[in-house]
Amino acid sequence: MRLRKTRTASFIGMALLAFGGTCAAATGSDAHPWMNPKLTPDQRAALVLKAMTQDEKFRLIRVDFGDTENGHVMAPGALGSAGYGPAIARLGLPAIQESDAGLGVAKPLKIGATALPSGLSTAASFDPAVAYAGGAMIGGEAHRRGFNVMLAGGVDLVRDPRNGRNFEYAGEDPLLAGLIAGNAIAGIQSQHLVSTIKHYALNDLETNRNAVSSNIDKTAARESDLLAFEIAIAAGHPGSVMCSYNRINATYACENDWLLNDVLKRDWHYPGFVMSDWGAVHSAAKSALAGLDQESAGETFDKEVYFDKPLRAAVASGEVPQARIDDMARRILRSLFATGVMDHPATQSAIDFDADRKVAQHAEEAGAVLLRNQDALLPLSAAQSMAVIGGHADKGVLTGGGSSAVQSPQGNAVPGLPPSEWPGPRIYQPSAPLAAIKQRAHGAVSYISGDDIAAAAKLAAQAKVAVVFVEQWAAESFDAPHLALPGNQDALVEAVAKANPHTVVVLENNGPVAMPWLAKVDAVLEAWYPGAGGGEAIARLLYGEVDPSGRLPVTWPRDESQLPRPEIPGAGLPSIGLIPQGQPAQDVDYDVEGADVGYRWYQRKHLEPLFPFGYGLTYTHFEYSGFAPHVANGKVTASFTVTNRGTRAGVDVPQLYVTLPGSNEVRRLAGWCRINLKPGQSAHLTVAADPRLLVSFDGKSQHWQQAAGDYQLQLGHSATSFQGDGKVTLPMASWAADAAPAGTSQPCTGAQ
Repeated sequence: MRLRKTRTASFIGMALLAFGGTCAAATGSDAHPWMNPKLTPDQRAALVLKAMTQDEKFRLIRVDFGDTENGHVMAPGALGSAGYGPAIARLGLPAIQESDAGLGVAKPLKIGATALPSGLSTAASFDPAVAYAGGAMIGGEAHRRGFNVMLAGGVDLVRDPRNGRNFEYAGEDPLLAGLIAGNAIAGIQSQHLVSTIKHYALNDLETNRNAVSSNIDKTAARESDLLAFEIAIAAGHPGSVMCSYNRINATYACENDWLLNDVLKRDWHYPGFVMSDWGAVHSAAKSALAGLDQESAGETFDKEVYFDKPLRAAVASGEVPQARIDDMARRILRSLFATGVMDHPATQSAIDFDADRKVAQHAEEAGAVLLRNQDALLPLSAAQSMAVIGGHADKGVLTGGGSSAVQSPQGNAVPGLPPSEWPGPRIYQPSAPLAAIKQRAHGAVSYISGDDIAAAAKLAAQAKVAVVFVEQWAAESFDAPHLALPGNQDALVEAVAKANPHTVVVLENNGPVAMPWLAKVDAVLEAWYPGAGGGEAIARLLYGEVDPSGRLPVTWPRDESQLPRPEIPGAGLPSIGLIPQGQPAQDVDYDVEGADVGYRWYQRKHLEPLFPFGYGLTYTHFEYSGFAPHVANGKVTASFTVTNRGTRAGVDVPQLYVTLPGSNEVRRLAGWCRINLKPGQSAHLTVAADPRLLVSFDGKSQHWQQAAGDYQLQLGHSATSFQGDGKVTLPMASWAADAAPAGTSQPCTGAQ
């Protein structure tokens, strides 16, 4: 969603929070038979719907803004957050309390919450369990704040590393992104909240996002961005889908009949409801008939509240049938029952922030990626003297901005940095890497801000090791015009590396950035936006208390010329010194790469990236042997042995790639394992190829097709480095669009 200026409102009318003053017994009653938990969510929703008046239905299909903005008066009972719908006490329906976002409870801002590391960090773990635990943590905090809907579950593919919201998402590959986002959603909903999945769909750039048309062949969309959503929905069962701002092939996402009705509700059999993003509704009848079920904060962000008087008039005229209004309300009600909102009402209670911070710290430790480690500089020795430089490392770690920005209960560690208005404020988590380093170091540790480059180089020359923290702030509503680090950070790294041959660079950033100094530094740790326990996690990684185990969920280009679209017209944000060049485009051509997003684009174009998808170093070394592909009962698997050949325990992520028959096909990630091995230890593993990656969509027949022929299977340390190759032969097979092949239930099995 978007916000421009936020003032935290006081809590008003807390007695209205849960059920508007009335609540039916958990076992049901004659008055509220839908409160019988033995009934299915569909049965319970049908009973409520039968008892509802027309006015109550129309109240349910829209929510108001739950905060103050530009003089907006917050409704009594709202919690100062993204959205609010009043309780319907007569029916025992709770107030709808909606909170941003996928990395923590973002509102009310001044109260604070635990921030997860960025979505890319979680995706880099290649560990759905890490995603689930993070989702459960932030869902638990939201529930204890009184919220019952979280606007989480970002799964838009990273088609451009400069997209300002990449930090909210889960990478460039549909299987990885879908499973990570889906498990995060499942974790949130385990705490009895509705989670959205967003932003549906192809909201892959922020520049001119309210009007730009994402143009793509429908078949290519099915095999890329929509496949990520399909996988995530199957894994997480989100109660709601949030349609996005942008147009798709010239039609707004929230009034796109193909997107919402044909694909989502018909082909994927999605039973939940579609809510709009904040300001994404442009019509009443057209949106409702296209599949939009709930308008979000229309009184504040849309030109008018379309799902009130205009939609009532459309029903009265017969343009919109009453059955459609009933379906909208029924879908919302069903999700409230299916996720446990009705049976486990959200109430304010104590939060164990120390325990939650450890969840965030573990996610960062699992997702940080070691990009470079010349001469085994890392892990560091506690005896080494150290110069710590830049990145406000003495105060905290950076977060991304916009509606997903989460502030710690201890406040913003570095207040007052631009921008002062939306999409600010720029927030730092008060988890200082410097303090965590000092706790471990026996040698002298000194810090300097890096603003004075000459002074930083002088300090670096006096230490055994120099650790330079560099940062790139990104946020919702704008894209970076280039890959360069802001300010004089490149010059800072160059000067420090010249002064000290043992230089480590720690990146806190939205995603891939240019690194002209890469060959001059010994080590680079990609920390992303590290979250509430980020300082401690970074120190533990640098000193080898945990082994770096993250693998890149995005390809790292050498420069902008390798991207499908080297320029983003109009990208930038003047308030932070990124001056837009040219006017924003009205259309973005995604048919340039089509379904071949990320590493598939690089293979297709025969480009060598700076770092490939799936890449990541560890403090040990893993070797694969005995690669053997198999086909049994139509299922494709590959068995192999992985051995830790180093002297330290560590985590490996063997990746299975498949290339379908055909001259123009490129490899796809089809499965992976994540395994922790002691020195010298081996494990025999079997990884299953996900059937959804063994098929292609045929637009003419509207079927998923498995081509007859040889399928090449490769076992990779990354998308470009392989240690195992083989083939299997599959027959032709076909599945209708509404009966696609099911995903793999146990993608990796084995024994150590």
